[in-house]
Amino acid sequence: MNNNQSGKKQGASLKSFLKLLHGTKPSYGLLAFAVALSVISTLVGLVIPMFTKNLVDGFSLASVSKLQIAGIAGAFIAQTIAGGVSIYLLNYVGQKAVAGLRDRLWRKFLVLPVAYYNDNRTGESVSRMTNDTGIIKTLISEHLASLFTGVISIVGSIAVLLYLNWQMTLVLFTVLPLSALILVPLGRQMYKISKGTQDETASFTATLSGVLSEIRLVKSSGAEQKEYEAGRTGIMNLLSFGIREGKISAMISPLVSFVFMMLLVVVIGYGGMQVSSGALTAGELVAFILYLIQIVMPLTQLTQFFTQMQKAKGASERIIETLAADEEIYEGVEEAKGAEEPIVIDNLSFGYTIGDPVLSGVSFSMLPGQVTAIVGPSGGGKTTLFSLLERFYEPQSGVIKLGAKPISNFSLRSWRKQIGYVSQESPLLSGTIADNLAYGLNREVGVDELRRAAAMAYADGFISELPHGYDTDVGERGVKLSGGQRQRIAIARALLRDPKILMLDEATASLDSQSEAVVQKALSNLMKGRTTIVIAHRLATVVNADQIIFMEKGRITGRGTHAELLREHELYREFAEQQLQLNIPVLPDGGEKEGSAKNGQNPGSGRRSAHPRIGGSLFES
Repeated sequence: MNNNQSGKKQGASLKSFLKLLHGTKPSYGLLAFAVALSVISTLVGLVIPMFTKNLVDGFSLASVSKLQIAGIAGAFIAQTIAGGVSIYLLNYVGQKAVAGLRDRLWRKFLVLPVAYYNDNRTGESVSRMTNDTGIIKTLISEHLASLFTGVISIVGSIAVLLYLNWQMTLVLFTVLPLSALILVPLGRQMYKISKGTQDETASFTATLSGVLSEIRLVKSSGAEQKEYEAGRTGIMNLLSFGIREGKISAMISPLVSFVFMMLLVVVIGYGGMQVSSGALTAGELVAFILYLIQIVMPLTQLTQFFTQMQKAKGASERIIETLAADEEIYEGVEEAKGAEEPIVIDNLSFGYTIGDPVLSGVSFSMLPGQVTAIVGPSGGGKTTLFSLLERFYEPQSGVIKLGAKPISNFSLRSWRKQIGYVSQESPLLSGTIADNLAYGLNREVGVDELRRAAAMAYADGFISELPHGYDTDVGERGVKLSGGQRQRIAIARALLRDPKILMLDEATASLDSQSEAVVQKALSNLMKGRTTIVIAHRLATVVNADQIIFMEKGRITGRGTHAELLREHELYREFAEQQLQLNIPVLPDGGEKEGSAKNGQNPGSGRRSAHPRIGGSLFES
C-alpha cells in the first residue's frame, strides 16, 4: 500500500472514530469546561518560570515583595485545583461516553439476528464490550487533555523563548524535525500492532468463554491438555504483540529523553556562553531551562496521546463494524393477535450459504389446534424449518403465511409472542426458578400463577421440595437441576406465555423413561387447544399426530397419517420396523396386510398401541 492510500485509510479511520465518539453523545459542555481548566493550569505554568527568572536575577529574597510571593503561591494553588478538577471531569466524561457506547453495543447485540452469531464467536462480542471500549475510555479520560494542554504549553513556551532569546531558540528547534521523522512512522507501526492486539484479544476471549462454558465436557473428555495448548497459543500470540508494542515504546521513550538531553546540553552550553558575555542573564537561562522542560514534557504526553489514539482507532474499527451490522426488523404492517387460521408453508427454500440449500421447495399446511410431526433422518432440515417459523432467518424463496397473510407482515415481537418453544436442551439462565419461569414476560407474575403453571407442567412437586422453593438458584445454564426438571420448567414457562403455536424440538429425547413419562403428561397439558408442530426422531411419540411430514435432505418426501405413511413411504416403513418392532409384510401392490403389528393391532388405527413406546405417545386420541 502506498503512502497516499495509507493516508486516506488513516483519515477515514479517524473520521469513523470521531463519528463513533459523537454517537456516544458526550457532554460537550463538561468536556469544554474540563479542557478549559487544563488550559488555565497550563497557562499558569507558563507564568511561573518568569517569576523564577525575577527571583534568580534579584539573588535576594529581600528583593522579592510579599505580593510576588503571594502571586507565586496563588499560581501554584490555582494550577493544582484547576488540574485536579480537570482530571475528574475528563474521567467523568470518559466514563459517561463509554457507558453510552456500551449501551449502544448491548442494545445492538440483542437485536442482531441469529445469523450474526453463527459467524461471530460470543467471546469476540464480549471483548468488543469490555476491552475495546476500555481503550477508548482511557483515551478520553487520561490522554485527551494532553492534546490541548500539550499544544498550548509547547506553543506558549516557544513564544516566550523567542521573546527571551530568539537566536538560541532557533538553534534548539533544529533537533525537533529530526525526531518527528522517527516518531511518525513509529506511530503508524503502533496502530497496526494495536489492531492486531485487539483482534487477538477478542479471539482469546472467545476461546476462554467457549471452554469455560463447557468445562464439564472438557473434563469428561479428558481434553484439559488440548484446551491448555489452545489457550497457550492465544497467550503466546498476545505476548508477541505485547513484545512488539514494547519495542515501539522502547524506541519512543528513549528518543524523547535523548531529544531532551540534547536540548538541555545545548541550552546550558550555549546559554552559559550567552550569560558570560552578558547577552543573557542567569535568571533568563533558568527560565529558558524551565520552559524547555515545559516543551519536552508535553511532547512526551503528546506522544502517549497519539499512541493511545492509534490503539483506540484500532479498537473502534470492530465496534463500528458491529454497530453497522444489519438488525432484525421488529416493525410490521400489523400485530399478530392469534393463530386461529392455518399456518401455510408455501414453496419454502433456504440455505445458510449461497449454493448450499438446506430446504428446497417445502410446502404443507397446519390446521389450527392440530398436531403436525416432522420426522426423518438427521440433517433433513427439520430444525432449520423451526428457525424459519421463529423468524430467526428469512427464507431465500417461498413464504410462510398465517391464513392469507405472510408472517413477515406481522411485527416480530407480536409474532414471537404467539409461539411457545420447548427444545431438547431447555436452556435456563442463571437465577432463580421464579426468574426462569417468568422470563420474557413483560408483566408481573404472581406466586399463584407460577404455581398453577408449574402444577400443569408437573414441576410444582419437585420445586416445593427444594430448600428455597421458587427462589432456588438454578446455577449457570440450570446445571443444579436434572434434565427432566429443566424440561418441566421450560414447559411451565411456555404455559405462562399462553402461546397459540407450540413448537417442540425433541422435547423428550434426552430423558430417562421415568422423566419422559412425566414430561409427556406435562406436554399433553401444554398442547391442548394449540397448533402444535413437533420434531421427533422416535416415531413412538408421534404415531397419533394429525399429520406426519417426512423430510429428507431438505425436501418433503412423504405426508400423511402414520397409517398412510406405513402404506406409501418405504423409508418411513423402515423407521417404523426398526423403532416400533413392527413386522409389516409388503403386498405385491405395495400395501400392507391389516393387523400386521406384532401385538395384533393396526398401527394406523389411531388407537393406543400395546407397545410400551407407543403407549407413551404424546398424542393419544
